[in-house]
Amino acid sequence: MKPNTVRNLLLVLGGVIVAGGAVAVAAWRNQAGGTDVVPAESTFFSTAAVEETSTYNTDSDGDLWPVAWSDDDYLYGANGDGKGFDLGAQWADIVVNRIAGDPAARDVTGTRLASGDQVGQVWSDPAKYNRKPTGLISVGGVLYLAVQDLRSEQGNVTFNDVPAATIVKSTDKGKTWTWDKTKPMFDQYLFTTIMFLDYGKDGANNTFDTYVYAYGLDNNWRDSFSDTVPDPTKLFLARVPKDGIQDRQRWEFYAGDLAGQAKWTADIKARQPVLQDDRRVYPKTLAGAAPNNMTVISQGSIVYNKPLNRYIYTSWTEYTFEFYEAPAPWGPWRRFLSKDFGTYPWFQSVHGGYGTVIPSKFISADGRDMWFNSNTFVGGIKNYSLSFRKLHVTPYVATMPANAPGADNLALPDHGQDVTPISRARFRFGRDASLNNGDLQETVDSKSGEAKTEDFWGYTWSRAYNMNKVVYTTGAIDPNDGGWFDDLRVQVRQNFRWVDVPSVTVTPPYPHNAQAGANTSYTFHFADTWGDGVRIIGTPGGPSKFTSFAELAVYYSH
Repeated sequence: MKPNTVRNLLLVLGGVIVAGGAVAVAAWRNQAGGTDVVPAESTFFSTAAVEETSTYNTDSDGDLWPVAWSDDDYLYGANGDGKGFDLGAQWADIVVNRIAGDPAARDVTGTRLASGDQVGQVWSDPAKYNRKPTGLISVGGVLYLAVQDLRSEQGNVTFNDVPAATIVKSTDKGKTWTWDKTKPMFDQYLFTTIMFLDYGKDGANNTFDTYVYAYGLDNNWRDSFSDTVPDPTKLFLARVPKDGIQDRQRWEFYAGDLAGQAKWTADIKARQPVLQDDRRVYPKTLAGAAPNNMTVISQGSIVYNKPLNRYIYTSWTEYTFEFYEAPAPWGPWRRFLSKDFGTYPWFQSVHGGYGTVIPSKFISADGRDMWFNSNTFVGGIKNYSLSFRKLHVTPYVATMPANAPGADNLALPDHGQDVTPISRARFRFGRDASLNNGDLQETVDSKSGEAKTEDFWGYTWSRAYNMNKVVYTTGAIDPNDGGWFDDLRVQVRQNFRWVDVPSVTVTPPYPHNAQAGANTSYTFHFADTWGDGVRIIGTPGGPSKFTSFAELAVYYSH
């Protein structure tokens, strides 16, 4: 039967996706035989892509940048370890700024308001810890800032534990701050990285209750590279009445389950995560690359995208971005994007970062474009300011493949419907557009510093297409390093599930070794099929475990 007349049935039963006989569940068995909890893949977006680099940097200095959109229409942001928006001022471990403008217009400016001891205090040994901002919110025009103690002591413990945190308050738009100076609100490493849920301008998008919501991490703000404390794998949630944000006794903590069945408790030790992700990225790196085996839950931000009626959590690891979505503050949370930037050295045209913060003010009217900050000071890149790159998403809409046989390359960006290049590892040098720009003589590879056992190149679309042929043109190949596939197959995405295409023939035969040659085209023929994604996938060859390409074309031929 023709794929444009018969579609596999997709059933959604209680949030569990059943597609082609496979069930997507939120847990899997690891190789050691234990149970690792991994959130299900999202089915809300058909495509999601993030820019390879920060495309707009402001004249500021510092990192992290939690923000709040207040009732005066200004954005307020707090940075760590820098000068904020006054490059001639004195360095401070924490600075509060008033911010105007829009990254889409490239006109963001700011004013430094307060810093250091004016903003908060260090609860732990000040010889070993300093202050870091983690969350900021505006409620009735009043600003509340979450400040944590972060280990600053030099050595393998640097940035590796967070024992205490509190919330400070400003009634004059960030100029002066007050707090209980006798004790922190949170200690003993519990809920000490606090991120407020961004509900839009002065919280106006929360129309269903009167609470302020805050998410928290235990022990550390990201993976503890030297494992001095447990690595965060769980995201917790709390709520507090708007008039009691600094009153610790009025806080309640989520005690429900990962499926979003909400219950609340005043006992912080009885709390349960709203999101748990036990994955480890870069479990094995090549010689000279460190760190590795990193958990994926980190200090970022949680924002309500009102046009899409979706909650977005932006997280990161040292080499990747990790993004999640949910229909409610308590979930169920599902992962919709992992973006790999590789190990160091990074390049100006491709780099990741930390402190992934989406301001609700910078979400487009249709919700599909979201500007977010991330920072880095390692890997040969200085991106240490309030800086922005764009996250673009397309909500999923079920479609029937309707394209007739022809000569059109379905991968070309001018073909229509959001075509998004995808890869297992980074597009080295940031050239993701190289996959479908028509240049068969260039070269891009996936050399990332990870000892990968799987590699792929391909596309996702915002609609389904018929197809029966892909043409893979290799890039440069180094017989002593890599660039080829040891084995290779074609997959299509159907109902959010990648399935192998059977009975594939290749012309000329692909050799599965260095003899594949540079800038050589291989045509993969297969029976008519359909999907809203396609990729070539296999085991990368050579000591550095990477593959290369110049182009990947997709056709539905006569």
